[in-house]
Amino acid sequence: MKIETLERKRDNQQWVLDYLVRATGRSILFDHKERRYPESVMSYRMIPRHLARRAKHKEELARCADAAGHRQTALELYFAAVQDYQEAQHVIFQDDNSQKLLYYEHLTLCYDRVIELASYPIERIEVPWEGHSISCLMHLLPDRRKAPTVLFVPGMDLIKEAFPKAIDNAFIKRGLNCVVMDGPGQGVSNIRKLRVTDDNYERAASAVIDFMLTRPEVDADKIGVAGVSMGSHWGTRLAALDQRIAAVATASAAYGSKLPIFETASPRFKQVFMYMSGIHDEAAFDAMAERMTCLGYGSKIHCPTLMVVGEYDQLCFLEDSLELYEEIAGPTEMWLLEDVSHQIFTLEGLGGLDAMPVMVDWLIDALDGKIAGKRIKVIHKARGKGPYDSGKPSLTDQELYL
Repeated sequence: MKIETLERKRDNQQWVLDYLVRATGRSILFDHKERRYPESVMSYRMIPRHLARRAKHKEELARCADAAGHRQTALELYFAAVQDYQEAQHVIFQDDNSQKLLYYEHLTLCYDRVIELASYPIERIEVPWEGHSISCLMHLLPDRRKAPTVLFVPGMDLIKEAFPKAIDNAFIKRGLNCVVMDGPGQGVSNIRKLRVTDDNYERAASAVIDFMLTRPEVDADKIGVAGVSMGSHWGTRLAALDQRIAAVATASAAYGSKLPIFETASPRFKQVFMYMSGIHDEAAFDAMAERMTCLGYGSKIHCPTLMVVGEYDQLCFLEDSLELYEEIAGPTEMWLLEDVSHQIFTLEGLGGLDAMPVMVDWLIDALDGKIAGKRIKVIHKARGKGPYDSGKPSLTDQELYL
């Protein structure tokens, strides 16, 4: 990817980002232990091709397993290839880039085969919206019975093919349908040059709910929303906009000011989100980012709400999350993860489980009318009852800081 100009003042920190990519195998969230990139990656510019090589190998193995009739192995390998192709294309933030388009083509072909091999129905859906089309995947229960249905809102670094996992779908396993969207600025919407603004994502998501309600498999009285990372921002704003939502559960907080993510975290966040928005002037982008907050919207949210918050989330400070918790008009739970940052995977406080399966359990309870009042539950790292604790309406400074 050729760089023509430095659009952002922090673009001159690229050499620091290159070092961190080499040292940690990551371009964001450097406190996480697991490497996202192969050991061979020594700088940011090496990420796309080296990830694509790994993805291509997985794709080749998948096709061999497929030809041998080993359907489950093929499914797992195709899905693994999708994950690498998605990351390879995502770090290229440039329109009509032939390398990006090639990786997206392979990603799509692999996921087409995932759809054919999955143990339950998955449908590609196009939802008309404001002169555009929102691309979605609909994950349905094997018998296609009418059931509660969750709209999953990905974060800025996810696409609809990446989650939920077709090989281990937490929603399907618990009796829920799930629709996942490439909203403005995400996935194929970027390829189509459908850009995100400070308020159009929630309108697009509301149009997806319009579509969901036309389907016989969807229980119209039990529409849930789940979101992670920037999806926590969009999911919360959606719950404030659309009163048809019966419950919302979000994690890896992005509720408050966007200064932490765009000004103090890895410069890669701002680089990618400016591309997602189609804005190339940093001052204009900063003006938009100032309007990107959930604070002030809580009074419009009346459905049961779950907030899964890392105590030390570097992208959303705890003070903002607590302020939103107090604002929300409806029943609200906050699960405060002790010593955790912007993380939802293999959480010690959940016995090593990821957050999402437990969040889905909560959504089921909420859709069944079992959530009431306001509760903060501190999820300690290696002790206690976790989300099954009774919690309390608020925490004192003593409890928060000692």
